Amino acid sequence: MNIGSYTFDEFRRLAENFHGYAAPGLLVGGYMVELAKRHLPEGTLFEAVVESGKCLPDAVQLLTLCSIGNGWMKIHNLGRYAVSLFDKHTGEGVRVSVDPVKMAAYPEIEGWFLKKKAKKDQDVPRLEAEIEQAGDTICKVEPIMVKRRFIGHKHMSRIVCCPVCGEAYPAEDGPVCRGCQGEAPYVVARREIKAAERHEAATGVRVVPVEEAVGQTLVHDMTRIDPGQFKGPEFKAGQRISVGDICRLQQMGRFHVAVTDAPAAEGAAPSFAAGEDNLVHENEAAEIFARRMAGEGVSYSLPPREGKVEFTAARDGLFSVDVERMRKFNLVPEIMVASRQDATLVKQNGPLAGTRAIPLFISRERLSQALEVLEGGPLFSVLPLRKARVGILVTGTEVFQGIIEDKFIPVITAKVTMLGCSVVKTDIVPDDREMMVRAVAGMRQAGADLLITTGGLSVDPDDVTRHAMMDAGLTDVLHGVPVLPGTMSLMGRIPGPDGDMQVLGVPACALYFKTTFLDLVLPRLLSNRGITRAELARMGEGGYCLSCHTCTWPKCWFGK
Repeated sequence: MNIGSYTFDEFRRLAENFHGYAAPGLLVGGYMVELAKRHLPEGTLFEAVVESGKCLPDAVQLLTLCSIGNGWMKIHNLGRYAVSLFDKHTGEGVRVSVDPVKMAAYPEIEGWFLKKKAKKDQDVPRLEAEIEQAGDTICKVEPIMVKRRFIGHKHMSRIVCCPVCGEAYPAEDGPVCRGCQGEAPYVVARREIKAAERHEAATGVRVVPVEEAVGQTLVHDMTRIDPGQFKGPEFKAGQRISVGDICRLQQMGRFHVAVTDAPAAEGAAPSFAAGEDNLVHENEAAEIFARRMAGEGVSYSLPPREGKVEFTAARDGLFSVDVERMRKFNLVPEIMVASRQDATLVKQNGPLAGTRAIPLFISRERLSQALEVLEGGPLFSVLPLRKARVGILVTGTEVFQGIIEDKFIPVITAKVTMLGCSVVKTDIVPDDREMMVRAVAGMRQAGADLLITTGGLSVDPDDVTRHAMMDAGLTDVLHGVPVLPGTMSLMGRIPGPDGDMQVLGVPACALYFKTTFLDLVLPRLLSNRGITRAELARMGEGGYCLSCHTCTWPKCWFGK
């Protein structure tokens, strides 16, 4: 059977010249591509998506105008041997794949494709004969509509030079190129750039023995450390060195100091001449960073101490961190920021984070790279927790009938009260969907804007709580989380004329374990911070509680 305008032998030779050898996958791929082309209306300007990175992309490039280079072919590696051709304007097209059921009529193809035969045991002439005989009969075709993000090719963004390797790369990849982020498949020995001499020439900074520093101005804070007793700046930027300071400096292990002739007020960075590098002192950089990083509920004090600025909470609440942008900021060489864990409950005046430039000076170019990352708004904020009006609904026939004493209500009441909330109504209902729906309506009538329901969320036949919540209008449902204990937890909201009522379903494990998923998610709900499936998925790391004999949470790593 021919492959388009080629005989099988002609295409085989074409494959050898292009691919290096006539790979069976490329020969089968030729039939697949031509079958897809026949199912497109004549004159269609099409693009391709290939679901395997092996052989099939070469068949597309041999038989169509689509290639990786021109952006008309995309490899979306799903591990399936399939190709889709589609109208590049509308996304309408066809998908062609190999059908294992139809393949069973060709034992040599089946043995090769399903890896039933080792390569050394394959009968290549017979395999190629079966491929020619089968043609596209082992394929199946299905109409598709390609998702919008796979249509067209993405235009290249602004090009910048990497501050680490100096090579050009797309700015959208981050503050440094992906190779310097650690994705390079090789190791290159590079000579470290020595900038200290240029910095000295540009700023008038000199490094001198302490005996020669008398009367000179220090250019940075100098820290004294007494193990277990004291750590702090013994000398500050802008301070003039006196004869009496020499002994103290030597006791601190400082036999050389960085000084300048420029006068400055103590605690402030001396002013420097702007040389060709136009450098920024560590204190100035840290202050600039702090002003952009701090959002609502976050405070900091100036001037910087020891070259850094530290942030504290201006109010009680939930500490919120833009984790992805903080990661990008820390990719910029010579600067840093470190913080407490995102979504941590904090108290007013409690420590949150700190930032600084790592060397004594950074260039204006480096400062600009850092500020570009911070253009999207503050990195840190402290979200206030609303004083929710809580309804507690306990479900379970055994509790309703008094066979088992209820202990959920006091446990949940204690947890929400500690966060400043009030309980407006409690109720206990059996495993009956209609009664649960009526109970939910009663919670709303009582003014509850947060409903915490307990029990009935597992896989037992009597567990109907989740279904009852759906009957009551629950939407935006998230059921099941990668946290132990608390996997069967439920979240969502029930819309109403007076606003939404948040819903949090708590599994029975909350009776046994002191700390569960409830403790992790409740502050997030009270801060009105949206919770997504992606955020829940990230909680799997650190979401396994060791159930210590003495629970110290939150002073442990659970949920962090």
